[in-house]
Amino acid sequence: MGPNEKTFGSAISVARKAKGWALKDLAARVRREDDEPISPQYLNDIEHDRRSPSSDRMVQQFADALGIDRDWLYYLAGRFPDDIRDKKLSQKQVSEMMVAFRRKLDKGAGS
Repeated sequence: MGPNEKTFGSAISVARKAKGWALKDLAARVRREDDEPISPQYLNDIEHDRRSPSSDRMVQQFADALGIDRDWLYYLAGRFPDDIRDKKLSQKQVSEMMVAFRRKLDKGAGS
């Protein structure tokens, strides 16, 4: 994924097209909670940022199908991965982590 993919939808769209897949090809690889494939229309809505993936499981399936880093997709979807959320962090811990993350970003911006 390049730096131009600033939304979940654009990242999915670019990766799908790079694989030469039609909407229906990717839609068949991503399952809803009831284990049915998502519809091409739903995928189109996601790619155009009209809808968001309905679950973390769906984010993971997009990552696996398209070969995109899961953490990047979680970031673009505005979510935290399960392994972080499962830690049951306190408000203070999350605040401290976000401060550290922002500091790291600020240092990286100057390099």
